[in-house]
Amino acid sequence: MSDSLTQGLPKGRTASPDAVRLRWLKVLSLAGVAFTAVVVLVGAWTRLVDAGLGCPDWPGCYGALVVPDAERALLHSPHAPLESFKAWVEMVHRYIASLLGLMVIALLALGIGLRRRPGYPWRVNLALLVAILVQGAFGAFTVTLQLWPQVVTLHLLGGLTVLTLFLWLHLRLRRFARRPDVVPVPRRLTPLWGAAIALLVLQLALGGWVSSNYAGIACQGFPTCNGQWWPSMDWSEGFHLTQTVGPNYLHGQLHAEARVAIHHGHRLGAMLLGGVIVLLAVRHWRMVAMRPWLGGLLAVYGGQLGLGVANVLLWLPLWLALLHTAGAVALVIGLVLAVWRWRFSEAHHVMNEQ
Repeated sequence: MSDSLTQGLPKGRTASPDAVRLRWLKVLSLAGVAFTAVVVLVGAWTRLVDAGLGCPDWPGCYGALVVPDAERALLHSPHAPLESFKAWVEMVHRYIASLLGLMVIALLALGIGLRRRPGYPWRVNLALLVAILVQGAFGAFTVTLQLWPQVVTLHLLGGLTVLTLFLWLHLRLRRFARRPDVVPVPRRLTPLWGAAIALLVLQLALGGWVSSNYAGIACQGFPTCNGQWWPSMDWSEGFHLTQTVGPNYLHGQLHAEARVAIHHGHRLGAMLLGGVIVLLAVRHWRMVAMRPWLGGLLAVYGGQLGLGVANVLLWLPLWLALLHTAGAVALVIGLVLAVWRWRFSEAHHVMNEQ
């Protein structure tokens, strides 16, 4: 059946306003996926070059919308001397994050006319708006709470949540455009899929906790840690989630054994996640439609594991740390696509009454 919104038009006839709107929605949602990935990577770069507090205030920088000169900065915040490079890195991150927010608003405005159509993902639109607003608040708290690890970690998870919602919205829009007269009934996720999702979220959170507590090279060597399979670790201090705020978490405040516990926890989480992904592949490999997605997910996990090991052995060079963050983004995309394929391959459909 031809797509009644975007296909099957007689020659010479222009597309309907809804068809044009839907075309733009698909393009903008896909662009949102790519742009969110860029924002996440720029955020990681901001942290890796110690520019997270390049501007001591929010949303401006020393009270200005652009980085001011040293004299004005000194008058505004005499306790925080201006470092122009770090300040510009921080402001560029804020500028592009603001553009991402405008993209979300544009998607909402374009979709409002289709919100009552059966099958149109209006709730995903609204969830994306809420997520970007919460993410903006975390951006502010990252500065005002002086890089408090809890907020920095939640800020990373928030960015990946926005990425997931952009991708899910795009997939839903493509399905809606292809069959606007059909509402799919997705297959329920099995406990194994649920475990994969939960472990990926946990592993991403552990990665953010490693980064925000500067524990990336707390373990030297691989597969052992500091020459031991089970080194001396302070788990209670390393994962003390109710620690007080401040005064400043730049370069971290935890002692060595606490950082080793954080790093080791991240390694253990990687092993558990890898095991579940392998189990998923074994369990569903007989489904021909799932093989490319599961194979891709396995490949991305393997690459991410290799990047993690290389970061330890090479002492966390900037470019490799950024690639590791990109690997986390790729893992999220890979699992979302695999989940989508599982839920909607061989799914039953309910026809809407027209």
